[in-house]
Amino acid sequence: MAVPRLNTRKNTGVSRRGFVGLLGAGAASVGIGAVGAAPAVAAPAEGATSAALPPPSSPQYWSAVKRLFVLDKKVLFMNVGTVGSPPREVLDTLDRMHREVAAGALSAYSDFADVRAVVARGYGCDPDELVISHNTSDGMSKILAGLALKEGDEILTTNHEHSGGNAPMAQARDRYGVVIKRVAMPVGNDQRAEDYVELFRRAITSRTKVLLFSAPTYKTGTMLPIPMLAKLAQDHGLISIVDGAHIPGMMAYNFRELGVDFLAGSAAKWQCGPGGTDVLYIRNKVLPRYNPNPLPEFWPVVSSGYPEGGLPPRSSGGTASYDIASKMQSIGNSSIAIMAGVRSACEVWDGIGRTRIQDHVLGLSGYLKELIVERWGVNSLYSPKDDPRLVCALTSFAPFRDPRDVHDAEKASALVARLKDEYGIVIRTSDFPVIGSARSHQAVRVSTHLFHQKEDVERVVDALWRLSGEMS
Repeated sequence: MAVPRLNTRKNTGVSRRGFVGLLGAGAASVGIGAVGAAPAVAAPAEGATSAALPPPSSPQYWSAVKRLFVLDKKVLFMNVGTVGSPPREVLDTLDRMHREVAAGALSAYSDFADVRAVVARGYGCDPDELVISHNTSDGMSKILAGLALKEGDEILTTNHEHSGGNAPMAQARDRYGVVIKRVAMPVGNDQRAEDYVELFRRAITSRTKVLLFSAPTYKTGTMLPIPMLAKLAQDHGLISIVDGAHIPGMMAYNFRELGVDFLAGSAAKWQCGPGGTDVLYIRNKVLPRYNPNPLPEFWPVVSSGYPEGGLPPRSSGGTASYDIASKMQSIGNSSIAIMAGVRSACEVWDGIGRTRIQDHVLGLSGYLKELIVERWGVNSLYSPKDDPRLVCALTSFAPFRDPRDVHDAEKASALVARLKDEYGIVIRTSDFPVIGSARSHQAVRVSTHLFHQKEDVERVVDALWRLSGEMS
């Protein structure tokens, strides 16, 4: 497949200096497109590990990071929001451990405390609060199944949720008579964080027991303001649950400082761990500076480590009364290799620096949004760009020149297919309800990650601009 060479010098709309400004001081300091960067340092050869990366100040730094991955060089993969790509050293770990398990017929009846300790450190929580689950849908199901909800209790959520959250909410509705109430999400760049908080505030009633939302929303890439919504939940005595499928590996969040009760996030998307893995956070102690409310009544519904005599009451103070994560991690014979792979992926991220990665991916996303605004106009964006509390590395926008095409799912799918076939670029479509529109809007969604650079952003914008013109 021949991939056309596009002119990435013309009509980019943002200067080299402007790009550095978009990235912010943290990103610029690690050499992303920086002017006057440190002298070139030899980059690691193919097959090298993250330990061999050049200094972060090197202009070759992110090119060297890209070489840690085995992604097909003929394809520009910008759909990390669907699935990530494990680094080479994670693949080596998986292969080695699978062979050791096979050779020794090793069993793994374990709570993997050592793995949870490493992973929890990278996410700013304790091992007793961190479970390695199967995926975000699995984590969300375990959260909702473990809560003591009853008939008439209300879950306040949004109309932009993923099926991984919608399905267990629907089960709670059908099984227990729980009520699901949805806030309609505004889209685009006209909102501020306070606007979303106010929408939830107005929707809370005396029956509301749970505040559940995705951050970011997978459909539009809107990072709902987690700490602000967590504080709202605390003020009203609500249980807070975050579908944070895209948070691990993208954002450098300290889970405990977010102030939420539960957060489920994929370890196989932006964290680039093995497939079928999830990071599940469960608040397990009362630390008033983060969340002063009592711990919710919660049951580890999937467990082979639940004691015959039951569990003691949950903690009311700063020390856990028991390790809830251990009870949920103990589920019979598990996979030593998969758990080692998750640990390896997190060690790669911690070695590079989670804040450094966050700065890089958000800087590229900001650059992408500015190029989109220059070509298609700011009203084409479904993702916010101006309020830093609402941004993430997922960018959704309407790619066609004719406004009527926002409802054409077939045309959006054809655009994405042609982008892959003719330009070797992989993104995805997205559809969602929009306030005031009788029909869902059809968008394209682009993911910018640590193995991308400025040139990749320009390439996808140029290709989409050309194709959208041809398809007008």
